[in-house]
Amino acid sequence: MKLALDAMGGDSAPASVVQGVLSALPHTPDSYSFILVGDENRIRQEFNGSVPDRISIHHTSQIVEMTDRGATVLKAKPDSSIVQGIRLVKDQQADGFISAGHTGAVLTASLLLLGRIQGVKRPALGAYIPTPVGGKVLCDVGANPDAKPLHMLQFALMSMDYIVRIEGVSQPKIGLVNIGEEPTKGSELYQETHQLFQEKLPNFIGNVEGRHLMDCAADILICDGFVGNTLLKFAEAWITILGQEIKSRSLANLRTKLGALFLKPVFKDLQKQYDYEEHGGTPLLGVNGISIVCHGSSGPKSIKNSIAVAKKCIDNKLIAQTEHRLADYQGIPT
Repeated sequence: MKLALDAMGGDSAPASVVQGVLSALPHTPDSYSFILVGDENRIRQEFNGSVPDRISIHHTSQIVEMTDRGATVLKAKPDSSIVQGIRLVKDQQADGFISAGHTGAVLTASLLLLGRIQGVKRPALGAYIPTPVGGKVLCDVGANPDAKPLHMLQFALMSMDYIVRIEGVSQPKIGLVNIGEEPTKGSELYQETHQLFQEKLPNFIGNVEGRHLMDCAADILICDGFVGNTLLKFAEAWITILGQEIKSRSLANLRTKLGALFLKPVFKDLQKQYDYEEHGGTPLLGVNGISIVCHGSSGPKSIKNSIAVAKKCIDNKLIAQTEHRLADYQGIPT
């Protein structure tokens, strides 16, 4: 297996990407190799000595900045690490691509270069969300701000393969994010989607309100990309703020410091459970190739775990499984 990584993508690239790959080497078979895509001089500076045999460098002369428009990167920066990395997958020189860079650019380049899985109307991003009752997949989290009921149905179907093949959930239940539990709640899109889910998905449990997203019975939560992206970023911000508040108040005086000392193992367990870096990136669902999107602030641990996610996608034939599942739902009016 050969994976291409965007060495220039992310807040701390290329250091975090190089360190992540190096930390993954002892945990992957000798048959696995990695291509670091980006500025060769900057990448080589991150190695203390020679580059290991299982790592190669694919030099590119351009970098996609966060201020660039994702929709135009393919033409504006064809020699960027994102475009060239995805081209390696298209040309079958790599089995998958991983990037913590410009999400819009990764989405656009993946869609235009790799194409869609047969039957897919719109690719989507499904984020893994840790909760007190186990992990859930929230889809879509930004690829499709506007959607139709059929798109939402496909988000659910693609998320099923993701959570079954990658997270090991055998019989996932599906919930529709909405402002109320009743079928008549929400916009016309959500009412029509609710009806379609009832007709087509035997594992659909109904609408899920925001207050129950973390403790509901659903393993998969479906919404359009506007709602999903807002929820995801709110959750990330809230966890960060909560952690800062706990730390600040724990150090307020001697009594709180002593209490924090006894609770340190609990804090560590919670931090590990809700740390996005523990779970790595998420595959772009619906494109005809493995393209993993990581958080922009991903460190070495997240890159290492994203490599594990890519490996699971490839080993479990995620693309073929998704195509097979969607084949049973062709002919539904758009």
